[in-house]
Amino acid sequence: MSSHLAQHRLTRQITFGFGSVYAGTRTSDQLPVAIKQILKSDVKRRSIVLNGIKHVIPLEVLLMCKAAGEPEPVGKSAAVSLLEWYDLDREILLVMERPEQCVGLLQYLEEYGPLNEAMAKILMKQLVEAYLQMDSVKIFHRDIKSENILIQLLSHVPRVRVIDFGCGCILRDRRYRYRTYSGTHAYIPPEFRIYGSYEAGPTTVWQLGAVLFEMVHKSTQFNTEGFLEKKCRISTRLSQRCRDLLNMCLAQKPEDRATLKQIAHVFQTVFSGDPYFKGHKSS
Repeated sequence: MSSHLAQHRLTRQITFGFGSVYAGTRTSDQLPVAIKQILKSDVKRRSIVLNGIKHVIPLEVLLMCKAAGEPEPVGKSAAVSLLEWYDLDREILLVMERPEQCVGLLQYLEEYGPLNEAMAKILMKQLVEAYLQMDSVKIFHRDIKSENILIQLLSHVPRVRVIDFGCGCILRDRRYRYRTYSGTHAYIPPEFRIYGSYEAGPTTVWQLGAVLFEMVHKSTQFNTEGFLEKKCRISTRLSQRCRDLLNMCLAQKPEDRATLKQIAHVFQTVFSGDPYFKGHKSS
């Protein structure tokens, strides 16, 4: 790996799993980067045509480029930016933006406990906007969870950043029923557990509801099975508005679940008068 990354200095390994991720810096300008190392056997590929020539590239590369809205400047989008990538003999290397002053949402919850509702709502609003943007360019992330969300603490208003598109895919059709689940089992949508199929929109909303649940409850780990069996319940100590939002996202039947656009409308109307939202616009 080192011969292809001579212009980067690695400092530490930060995650494991299907792809190992290392923190580092770009030596030319000291830009913080994250470098993901993936075995070729774990890489899905996609054909694209550029300037009339067919290319086969890693699906995760395509998803990251579309999600970040290239050629947008680095750091402009909620999705972290892909800076460059290498196709080697046995592995794929992804060199990504590593946002400064960031902490993983799961780590933050484990260290500081549940968020107050005002903070949870502002993060949820940004997440809904982020996944609406991804939906508009036909990206289905499929693995929304606290581990795949970073909180950037550059100002008094935190900013969410989305990472890890390794389970994602290009939307075939918004009504297409997927019959193979890619993602974390704890956040599996109920319809796949019951009927063996799921759609992109309702699944995204279910997983966002699971993240919101974790943000406002003492237990930081949501589990679909436990929720359906009422082993973990929405707390009655939460405000009615917050409970309503959770119920909109975590309706067992996908047809009863709110859509991303409906949730965005709730933030534009019902929550627009909340003090924390006044004068604030997501970046």
